[in-house]
Amino acid sequence: MTTAPSIPLNDGHSIPQVGLGVYKVTDAEAVEAIAAAFACGYRHIDTATLYDNEVGVGEAVNRSGIARSEIFVTTKVFQDRHGYDEARRSFDESLERLKLDYVDLFLIHWPAPKQNLYVETWRALEKIQADGLARSIGVSNFHTHHLDRLAAETGVVPSVNQVELHPWLPQAELRAYNDAHGIVTEAWSPLARGRVLGTPVLDAVAAKHGISPAQVVIRWHVQLGNAVIPKSITPSRIASNIDVFDVTLDEEDLALIASLETGERTGRDPDDVG
Repeated sequence: MTTAPSIPLNDGHSIPQVGLGVYKVTDAEAVEAIAAAFACGYRHIDTATLYDNEVGVGEAVNRSGIARSEIFVTTKVFQDRHGYDEARRSFDESLERLKLDYVDLFLIHWPAPKQNLYVETWRALEKIQADGLARSIGVSNFHTHHLDRLAAETGVVPSVNQVELHPWLPQAELRAYNDAHGIVTEAWSPLARGRVLGTPVLDAVAAKHGISPAQVVIRWHVQLGNAVIPKSITPSRIASNIDVFDVTLDEEDLALIASLETGERTGRDPDDVG
């Protein structure tokens, strides 16, 4: 069993560096995948209202036999529930589906800047945290200008910014901003939905270290200091995705992976998501 190290957050809590993402996973699949993940050492599960599997996530956590304090659960409010009151209601509904007393991290899923409600939504997250219902609060898919506005208007810095990040889109400028402001960068689509894996560069680095191309990319995230949430429902892949702490990529490896940067996204630009 592998134990991922934890990254300190700016609020005194910490986040396990490698977690299991459950996007496009049904409730039933989530129960089985999370059980497999717990068995091989995961203690970090990332869901969202949008994923429509909070019931399954909560069931897996509650039937695991693992102390609740040892499991890190993230969920998110979608942009159709922006605004102070709506975000509070959305959170309450998430907590009810999860059948948990609290979540470890609650995120604004997208800034949805055309609505111009993400600051108001953020104030709801501040209240949720103050009430002890979310240990930490953060954002997802926020550009630096969205983060600047939150800081200017509320003075409260997110603990995490979860963004699309992979070798095609390494987000160096955003990662530097997050680091400078004490925000942990968390990578969704860390393997570019698997599309980045069929490259000779990753095949060569994988062969050099005797690991898979997916493990190369996840190890790359770890060495960058990212939290990372690869998604899988296959037990063997779930196990291999966290088994990345006995290898170190050298400068040559990192330079080769850097050569893959194209700026290509697998999802939408956050400024275009309303």
